[in-house]
Amino acid sequence: MQDIYQQVRELENIQGLSKHEQLVQGFINAINDKLVSRGDMLPSVNSLIKELGFARETIAKGYKELMSRGIVESKNRIGFFVAQENTESHLRIALVIFAFDSFQEVFYKTLRDRVGKTAHIDIFFHHNNIDVLESIINNVRGKYGMYVVAPIPHKRTAEILTTLPLNKFLMIDRYQPMPGDFSYVVQEFEESSYDAFSKLAPAIRKFEGMIHYHRPASDTPIEIIEAYKKFVKKQKIKSVIRTEYIPGSIEKGFVYFTINNAELWQMLKDAKAKGFKLGKDVGILSHNDEVVKEIIFDGITTYSTDFAVMAEKAAEFVMKRNMIQEVVPTVLLRRGSL
Repeated sequence: MQDIYQQVRELENIQGLSKHEQLVQGFINAINDKLVSRGDMLPSVNSLIKELGFARETIAKGYKELMSRGIVESKNRIGFFVAQENTESHLRIALVIFAFDSFQEVFYKTLRDRVGKTAHIDIFFHHNNIDVLESIINNVRGKYGMYVVAPIPHKRTAEILTTLPLNKFLMIDRYQPMPGDFSYVVQEFEESSYDAFSKLAPAIRKFEGMIHYHRPASDTPIEIIEAYKKFVKKQKIKSVIRTEYIPGSIEKGFVYFTINNAELWQMLKDAKAKGFKLGKDVGILSHNDEVVKEIIFDGITTYSTDFAVMAEKAAEFVMKRNMIQEVVPTVLLRRGSL
């Protein structure tokens, strides 16, 4: 421990360096000089007060900055420990998402580009499994300077996520209610879905009916099917809800709506094999836009939030730490398929 104190003392006479900056740099120097390694316990606040004469608030501020960079981690009732030896990384971000779908890849790449090289992002996937989410949160807690999490609609989610420091927490993609005041950048599903369906009603009415594929056990937002049911009932549109698309089952005269990209690709393959023209023989609607949907088959009609915009707002929160509570708009993109 004396070596660590000495590293801090050696910075006393450097002009323009505050005491909290002196403490932070002293600890970084101790790590760089291999005086302490990952997993080693660091001096307690009381020990630093006694040895250095710094105010408690100064030491707390120094430890807070070291933790925000992911260099130091705090273990409840035990103390502070070296979390990593890469002191060049100014900020470590834990990004917890459903899976690496194309639109979530857009979010990650935009976030990575916006936070720049001074931050390091580790990605974790919970695959809509609440036990996996809990395990991830338990493993990352206290080891990162920022936690960006796409939550799971589940009764245990709030209890799990509120174990994270809410001033370093950002909820993305879906909104899940939690106690306390926390930041979020999310999309909305029910009203935006109903609005998209309503705008498409004249085009949908040109067909015999509409078929929606919804898997109850999937991570598909339940709000979408609620909006769909409300829409077809109010508009008196003949409708069928099925759990999955069976390859080869596409029929002329119907609008097909799926959120699952694998199903969408199979529908397009089957439509091509049967010689159906999209927008005339069959209609197709998809959720979550991406570049390929703009290009193939003269374009697939989608309604989607802009995940790049979501990531830009997330990056701003991560870098500036200003509270944000925002719903990113959902936009209908009319193309040739409907």
